[in-house]
Amino acid sequence: MELPANLQFDEASPAWMNKGDNAWQLTAATLVGLQSVPGLVILYGSIVKKKWAVNSAFMALYAFAAVLVCWVGWGYQMSFGLKGIHLIGQPNLSSLGHNFLLKKAFIGKFPNATMIYFQFVFAAITLILIAGALLGRMNFHAWMLFVPLWLTFSYTIGAYSIWSANGWLSKMGIIDYSGGYVTHLSSGVAGFTAAYWVGPRHYKDRERFPPNNILLMLAGAGMLWMGWAGFNGGDPYTASTDASLAVLNTHVCAATSLLTWLLLDILFFGKPSVIGATQGMITGLVCITPAAGVVQGWAAIIMGMMSGSIPWYTMMVIHKKVPLLKMVDDTMAVFHTHAVAGILGGLLTGFFANPKLNRIFYLVEEWEHYIGLAYAVKDAKYKAGLKQMWIQTLGIVFVISVNTVTTSIICVLIRLIVPLRMSEDDLNIGDDAIHGEEAYALWGDGEKFEDPLHHSHSIHDDFPRDSGSQHGGGGEMA
Repeated sequence: MELPANLQFDEASPAWMNKGDNAWQLTAATLVGLQSVPGLVILYGSIVKKKWAVNSAFMALYAFAAVLVCWVGWGYQMSFGLKGIHLIGQPNLSSLGHNFLLKKAFIGKFPNATMIYFQFVFAAITLILIAGALLGRMNFHAWMLFVPLWLTFSYTIGAYSIWSANGWLSKMGIIDYSGGYVTHLSSGVAGFTAAYWVGPRHYKDRERFPPNNILLMLAGAGMLWMGWAGFNGGDPYTASTDASLAVLNTHVCAATSLLTWLLLDILFFGKPSVIGATQGMITGLVCITPAAGVVQGWAAIIMGMMSGSIPWYTMMVIHKKVPLLKMVDDTMAVFHTHAVAGILGGLLTGFFANPKLNRIFYLVEEWEHYIGLAYAVKDAKYKAGLKQMWIQTLGIVFVISVNTVTTSIICVLIRLIVPLRMSEDDLNIGDDAIHGEEAYALWGDGEKFEDPLHHSHSIHDDFPRDSGSQHGGGGEMA
């Protein structure tokens, strides 16, 4: 068969591209995308009160779509593009042109189109995690403005500073394997800060906020857990042994953290909490993220034990004693599950990072760089180990400072345009008032029945008599 004259094999499969790496990178990106849609869409929609199910799920779905458009428009270039000002790259429209998309990415043996897609899903899930702190009261129109503004003026700063080759923390040698700082610490701090500005839920919701479907919540949590194989396994940018190690360490740490949290719940509260176990799973996944491919398996287990206990303590004990924590209504406790666990992961990475594994991941030869404190003490290189801990701590302070300031400015500016918080009437009603839709349309619960005293026929006349066993029974009960 004769091929078209304009078909160029060197463009479709250039010599620099590795098909296996490209396939894995696209797969890993899709796994991370599934964490958000449908993973967190399902988790958010089921872990809240029934009246907030649609709104909570839709906040996640909207963010996923809005981030993608902004990301290809300018977000990727501001995060990974040409050097701009000190903390951010140059915004431009290169990501929309095939001349750029088909060229080799800044790292890895695959095209820019693959890299943009991979980095997009990280940006999207960061915004969706922030939404977890705001469920049940943020004005949806304010959320529509918040997403593009925060992506543009906050996320890009962290991504450029820590992940870009031109970033100042990247040049210093910070270790953030897959987003412990850029995604999780950022979302935890930004979510808590935004929750402060938006204000609390309705007092009835704060007093009692039962999940509308725990089994469905577990389905979303399961997608989140399994999707993390792509979250951490994709960051070597190659289908390598380091990717395999990162995936295994991720699941080991998550499982250990879940079991630790579960044990503490049983010891102190007498009951094995399903929601608690899910929180333990999440803190384990967050904690291992900055270290996934640069620590050994025994370190991943220790990190899991600490991520299942320290955030548990801050949530169950410290939260009740600190006035600021009690005042801010953080619906999904993202401060504890992402900010606290993210800080813990960053510090433990600086302690447990194996210099040999760092050489594989960062492709560096020198031993005085990227060395965990534990190995520095062992090899009598105390100065190098302390320097790494200092860099990790500096990164934490930077991320907290940037996200507190930028999130506050964005919230203040938005409330000049639209209210950040819903009206009291909307807070009382929920989904039906905001979207005109409800999650569950069951007889007597969401359906509007006609009054037979003012109409010429009964509601039963709407259904065939031979199907009355399905519909008529509900109507009689109502």
